[in-house]
Amino acid sequence: MSFTTGGLFRRESVIFAVLYLELNDWTIVRDKVLSENLLQARTLSTSKRVCREIISRLKNLCPTELDLLVTTNSQEQGYLLWLAICRRYRFIGDFAIEVLRERYITLKNHLSYEDFDFFFNKKSEWHTELDDISLTTRNKLRQVLFKILREAELLTPKISINAAILSYRILAAIPPDKRNDLLFFPAFESDLKGMTR
Repeated sequence: MSFTTGGLFRRESVIFAVLYLELNDWTIVRDKVLSENLLQARTLSTSKRVCREIISRLKNLCPTELDLLVTTNSQEQGYLLWLAICRRYRFIGDFAIEVLRERYITLKNHLSYEDFDFFFNKKSEWHTELDDISLTTRNKLRQVLFKILREAELLTPKISINAAILSYRILAAIPPDKRNDLLFFPAFESDLKGMTR
């Protein structure tokens, strides 16, 4: 539940991915980003926090997905970063499947804070550790999640759900053993060509 740092980090994530594809070592990437202040952060502690967050997400993308991230358009970058976030945070991945996608395929195209709250409460019945999260932190988690969804172009500014238009490039980049990750996207199964259960 540590995703309260920032948002999607599209621009920064591309910088990190380019460096990783050159250096092939996340520790060296981290050191270079920090030593050259590539994030242009005001403080070292901010740089370290953002750096840790971005790397923890990007480590969930395979080499073909990272390659695509640095060469594709803004929309597909958003989709790939959403995929990385859903893989990194089980809570968000579950929300994507059980709320975002479910609402979309049942033609309920509006997503509200109440949907998040209901989901959170439902999860806390099975994960009692969620009860320890303060209301302030819970509201921050909700705010950041909705910001990420908007930045990934999966939600409009008026919080209507945008259908994910997954190109052949994205479908080809996702490894066969990760095909179920396509369920993180608001799309009908018929739109997810090549998807396997």
